[in-house]
This record gives sequence, C-alpha cells and structure tokens, in this order.
Amino acid sequence: MKINPVQFAYDTSAVSQRQFEEHMKLYKGYIDKTNAIGEELTKDAGRDQANAVYSKYRGLKDSETFALCGAILHEMYFQNMSAKPSEPCEKTMMILEDGFGSFDNWLTDFKACATSARGWCSLCYEQRTKTFRNVMQDAHDKGPIVGMYPLLVLDMYEHAYFLDYGTDKAAYISKFAASINWDVVSKRIKALMI
Repeated sequence: MKINPVQFAYDTSAVSQRQFEEHMKLYKGYIDKTNAIGEELTKDAGRDQANAVYSKYRGLKDSETFALCGAILHEMYFQNMSAKPSEPCEKTMMILEDGFGSFDNWLTDFKACATSARGWCSLCYEQRTKTFRNVMQDAHDKGPIVGMYPLLVLDMYEHAYFLDYGTDKAAYISKFAASINWDVVSKRIKALMI
C-alpha cells in the first residue's frame, strides 16, 4: 500500500526555515523507503526462505517498521509545532496535572526525557495502565510501548536541530516547548475518547 507524504508549510519558531527544509528531505526519504519496501513485499520477497537469523523477507519486514515509524513520528512532530504560541486547553492541563502533579512538573520531566533521548521524546497515553507518560525512543522502532498513543512528539535526532543549535540540545528543547501547538495535542487527546 503506497503512502503519500503530507505537505507541511514552514510554521514554527523552534527551528529555522533552512533546518526545516533539510528535515523535510529526510522525512520524504522515509516515505520513499516505506513505499519501496511495500512494493518489494507485494512480490515474492523471499517468503519461501524466511527465517529469524537472516533472510531477505526478515530484512524487509524489519526495515518496514523503521521506515514507517520514521514517517509517522515525523508527521506528528511537524504537526505539533507552531509559530503561534498557544496554551493547553483545560482538559489537557488537567491530564498533565493529574499525571505529573503540575504542568511545570510535566515540563521538567519532558525536558529531562528529551535530553536523554537519542531519537524521540513523546508525551503518550499508555492504554494498558491508562496513564500519561513521557516516553523516550532511541530509534523510530526502538522503545515504543505497545498500545501507547503519542500526543506530543519531539524529534531529538541531531538532524532535527544541529544546523540551528549545534550541540545545545537544551536550547532546542526549550524553543520547541515554547512552540507547541497545543490545539493539535488537544485534538489527539479528544481522539482517545477517554
């Protein structure tokens, strides 16, 4: 099944337009690879020689999750940033206060989680325990909790910020926190119907 890239306009104060444009090239690469893998999988793809140690089919299936998760996480990241500052709605604020004690406690934990991440930091709803958690992922397909639903996604790979911030992760994280599109986060929360 072919997927198409989402078209994003530059709308954030977290990164420069050049940083954004370079990042979009990487995102489109994940879309292209997802489609190429999908096309290979519609063919024979070596199913008759599939095994858990090494096979063409195993390689395709392993790469499929990495590429598709990379595309989806990037889409959520670009969607939840805005150049227009906004505030969490009442329900979102209540969720953050219930889960973390206060908005400031959530933000402190989110920043620590992002600083620790090599790949992604997300505020997620975890369906098994019915809790909201800040989750760290070191790769697109490494670290997500089964059944978690991302509500706010921050890309912590160096390609997301290095042109603008160099090695100053803290400045990037703070600028991102100031550019969160809380309306998008609220819509994701409403989609949970909790």
